[in-house]
Amino acid sequence: MEAIDEYLQRSLKENQIDNELYRRYNVKKGLRNEDGTGVCVGLTRIADVIGYTYQDDKKCPCEGKLIYRGYEIDELVKNKASMGFEETCFLLLFGWLPNKQQLQRFHEALAASYELPDNFKESNILATHSPHLMNRLQQMVLALFDYDLAPEDPSIANVLRQGLTLLAQMPELIISLYKVKRHYCDRESLTIHYPQPQLSIAENLLHLLREDSAYSVTEAQTLDVLLMLHADHGGGNNSTFTNVVVSSTGSDLYSTISASIGSLKGPRHGGANLRVVEMMKCIQEEIGMHPSQEAMRAVLIRILDRDLYDHAGLLYGIGHAVYTLSDPRAKIIRAYCERLAKEKGQEKLFQFYQCYEQAARALMKERKGIDICANVDLYSGLAYTMLDIPQELYTPLFVCSRLVGWLAHNIENKLYDGRIMRPATRYVGELYDYIKMEDRDDENDHGL
Repeated sequence: MEAIDEYLQRSLKENQIDNELYRRYNVKKGLRNEDGTGVCVGLTRIADVIGYTYQDDKKCPCEGKLIYRGYEIDELVKNKASMGFEETCFLLLFGWLPNKQQLQRFHEALAASYELPDNFKESNILATHSPHLMNRLQQMVLALFDYDLAPEDPSIANVLRQGLTLLAQMPELIISLYKVKRHYCDRESLTIHYPQPQLSIAENLLHLLREDSAYSVTEAQTLDVLLMLHADHGGGNNSTFTNVVVSSTGSDLYSTISASIGSLKGPRHGGANLRVVEMMKCIQEEIGMHPSQEAMRAVLIRILDRDLYDHAGLLYGIGHAVYTLSDPRAKIIRAYCERLAKEKGQEKLFQFYQCYEQAARALMKERKGIDICANVDLYSGLAYTMLDIPQELYTPLFVCSRLVGWLAHNIENKLYDGRIMRPATRYVGELYDYIKMEDRDDENDHGL
């Protein structure tokens, strides 16, 4: 490998691509426009994410909106049924709000698939283990391919059946993987519950996770809302785009979901709320649980100056690629966190997060001269903490929620586009005459 490292270092020197070339050839680096907005690559009727408007071709910040099938997320949460996430799934997949009977039938269809296939846990989950839950989750989704009687049938009806089955099975799959990991890697006792058909997906997650299966109404409602908020975020987010790209090749749904899980695993995407919680613990160790705004500001300056935490110079939970003045999801979950904090006697923890948000927004305004909002990761991390959900489950729970968005966009793309996604790149390297082996010198400088 020493020789390989040497070749790599030389390659890095000789094959650089200067940022100026992107501007010269008008290539959208990272599929982003010069002003940071995403390049439009498709049309959708499923969801919209609004964080700014344009006036006279100038990008103008505005209050954030997340829209599912024409309905603002604020209204959906405020008026949600007892099974808000299931109602949201129905809306995203079919395009209208279900009546009471339709929602009940939809829940019954999901509940009929709550349990994993016979012997699946014994053969796949209990037989092997890993501390890396997201990678194991990818493997298990691919393993479920072998239990499907029509795994490669691309018809819309079959893809919908597959997606709904995966959605229904995800709570048992995620919690079982976590408990087996805890048993083998952490030497903890192993207790596995069966999912209960009368419970919602949010309720089943808490029932399956907790040893005594107990939870309060507020806890179940908070998790239900978290699932609603993460269910979709437009067709341009990385994991949804990944799903559609893989699906456009004609690949099966299990492969596309597995690919999306790999995308969501990244700390720049689904792993961000975990960074928030870890950073908050670091701050608490530095200044305690009851800091003044001045003390909070001082420690945040150290983080921005790469002198504390992960030395990345980032304030996690603050700022968003689309939202400018506000993230509607953060506003909603903040209110649920306040309610949950009162029930669980954790008001001081909630106040700590509020202190961080205020100091961080003020500091970013001072440094960058623009308003930057708290994003959903700030308060979703707090909610998971107060729900006593282990950190290893934060991103898998994101999968449980976002899977319905992946499925909805997958089906929409099959129906109305159908072409393989194949963007172009521009070659900016040199052209050389071929050199025969006997004529190549030790340095192989291409004749330069």
